[in-house]
Amino acid sequence: MRNPSDQPTEALSWFHFAREQQRRQREAGLHVGEWASRISHLVHMLQRERGASNIWLCSAGQLFAREVPFCISQSDEQLAALRERLAAPGLAVNAAIAARLACAFWYLESLPALRNRIRRREIEPEAAMEQFSQTIAHLLSIVPEANDTLDDASLARALTALYSFMQGKELVGQERAIGAIGFARGDFSAPLRQMLVDRIDAQQRCFSTFAALAETALAEEFHAQGEATRETEQLRRLACTRMPANTETAELAVRWFALQTSRLDRLRETEEKLIASLQQVAHAQFDQAMPGGEADEEAFARWVGAHACQDAAVALDRHLLPLVRQQARQLEALSRQLASLQETLEERKLIDKAKSLLIRHQQMSEEQAWQQLRKLAMNQNKRMVEIARAMLAVADLWPVTPKE
Repeated sequence: MRNPSDQPTEALSWFHFAREQQRRQREAGLHVGEWASRISHLVHMLQRERGASNIWLCSAGQLFAREVPFCISQSDEQLAALRERLAAPGLAVNAAIAARLACAFWYLESLPALRNRIRRREIEPEAAMEQFSQTIAHLLSIVPEANDTLDDASLARALTALYSFMQGKELVGQERAIGAIGFARGDFSAPLRQMLVDRIDAQQRCFSTFAALAETALAEEFHAQGEATRETEQLRRLACTRMPANTETAELAVRWFALQTSRLDRLRETEEKLIASLQQVAHAQFDQAMPGGEADEEAFARWVGAHACQDAAVALDRHLLPLVRQQARQLEALSRQLASLQETLEERKLIDKAKSLLIRHQQMSEEQAWQQLRKLAMNQNKRMVEIARAMLAVADLWPVTPKE
């Protein structure tokens, strides 16, 4: 058996190179938790500002006149903290993260203009909500990009669990904002109701992924404290059916916002623990990569022995690493697809309503109504949904054609 001191220089050189690369990768892992923490703080306040702004807009400025400026100040404070972190020396930023940051700051820099439009009530709540949501989506998209810098499956799994949870929390935030619109108006239109249902369904998928990857204690904490309360479920049913006449909508809007805010604050606590868990894993991996007090030969012998005796479980863990990274990307793609599908669904519903209008008022068959809409769209060089929207806008003026 060869003595460690007899190892050739070439082997030691590759060992030094491998250890240095490992050190850099583990050092990058230390920054991941910092990224996630700063982004999660900012996202949490933007989520609250989005919901408060919706209630203020839908109530014609009667509700949340004080809450909105407070939320703005909190968002700006967290944005300043993120900028300070980005300006600090020694920050590891790869090309993918830089590209995500560019997109995020493009939206962040447009926040003052959005806030002015909200303050002057020159924007619809749905449009304001969409711009907030786009800003948040680009901020959240920074988190999974850090996955490509990691070579350890346990660290990648912890990051994917965190990202899944952050996506689920954002969908809860969108649910709060959508419900704020409907309750403040005293009515949930069919598209708004469908948006609410979609967010409820999608958040459950994200939380299921988180629970499958996270530590058991954190998953159990979420199920015990982070699920929707019974009162929230009752308001969900009210929103997804039809609100009774003479309902005090202002009180419902405020109550809905308070319940969902309480839930989001509880989720924020779990999110902080997930970030702490991620940082703990990263520090443990970094310490393992940086053994101290050992001669090169001793460290090399131990390293060779560890790799030679690597058991099947560790090998399998490494093979799972690409799958964990792919799952993070799939979650991000799911968020984009949800927005696209929602838009398509709403357009289809408008077209179906216009067809029903033609069937009811012009005594057409469903096929005739479809052809009529198609013909009008072609003649006017417009999309069918634009024709449908124009028809529905004057629906009350249509006379009913009597049946033969």
